[in-house]
Amino acid sequence: MNEDRSRSDRPVRTLAEHDDSRDHWYDRVLIRLGLKPRESIRHDLEDALEESVEDTDFSPQERAMLKNVLSFHRIRVEDVMVPRADIVAVASDTNLGELLSLFRTAGHSRLPVYGETLDDPKGMVHIRDFLDFIAMRADGGASEGGASDDTPPPSLGQVDLSMVLAQANILRPVLFVPRSMPAIDLLVRMQATRTHMALVIDEYGGTDGLVSIEDLVEMVVGDIEDEHDEDEEVTIAKAADGTYIADARASLDEVTETLGVDLSDEEGAEDIDTIGGFIVTLAGRVPSRSEVIEGPKGLEFEVLDADPRRVKRLRILQHVASTEVEVESSPRPESAAAE
Repeated sequence: MNEDRSRSDRPVRTLAEHDDSRDHWYDRVLIRLGLKPRESIRHDLEDALEESVEDTDFSPQERAMLKNVLSFHRIRVEDVMVPRADIVAVASDTNLGELLSLFRTAGHSRLPVYGETLDDPKGMVHIRDFLDFIAMRADGGASEGGASDDTPPPSLGQVDLSMVLAQANILRPVLFVPRSMPAIDLLVRMQATRTHMALVIDEYGGTDGLVSIEDLVEMVVGDIEDEHDEDEEVTIAKAADGTYIADARASLDEVTETLGVDLSDEEGAEDIDTIGGFIVTLAGRVPSRSEVIEGPKGLEFEVLDADPRRVKRLRILQHVASTEVEVESSPRPESAAAE
């Protein structure tokens, strides 16, 4: 394009634009003189990051992390926590053999420990403390006094795996925090106390969820996966018969994206995040396995897996809206005269 355009082709700078520019200059002077309150620095940074600037020193990853840092103050514990139904915990009267098996399958290095129920937390057990206890029992405590050259190798046969966890004295304390606590305050508290796990307590003192320090860090840097993390399963997918198999934890946004049906505008859905919660609200209870729930907008939900507390998996059948097809008789020739 020819940049040497005529005067009439050039954009005319309006008075409003001129005034805006001048006001911006005056604003800086007034702010410097203390005659006008300053805008939030956080707000200025967020606006700067929202601008798409080609020539920038920030990579897309750095830009995303900076946005997460600036918005971190708005995140609450309830936005990060693992819900109660998904907590992997161990009872204090569990023996060490069962604990060993649980650590193998849980995929976590820390497990909360409870008494009679999860509402009676006793602390947490770290896999490193558990292995130290096993190793110390296996070598008969020789590691504490220093092993000599003639010390026999450790023998796991000396470890009593029938011992109850509560007797092993390897529990560590956990933090107790409310749902409404700012996530950044919890992170600072975890750093100060060197505690990497917190239990979220409801207004009645019961356990509502769990937060680890990794959950908080991931809100800034994104998902952190190690060698033991399994690939994330698809929460909702189309089956061969045309129906959809969904994890009950699939969000309503995922359902909308996959099925093209918006359920967020249904009655009672404004406070619901998952399709499982939507089904429970729709039925007015936790439906049992194999139960079929009629839904809105031509949807039908079949519960594939559930327990007394929640729905786990379900099948979604989307009925095609019936359309009346008018069968017209063969048109008469245009040359035929109307009778």
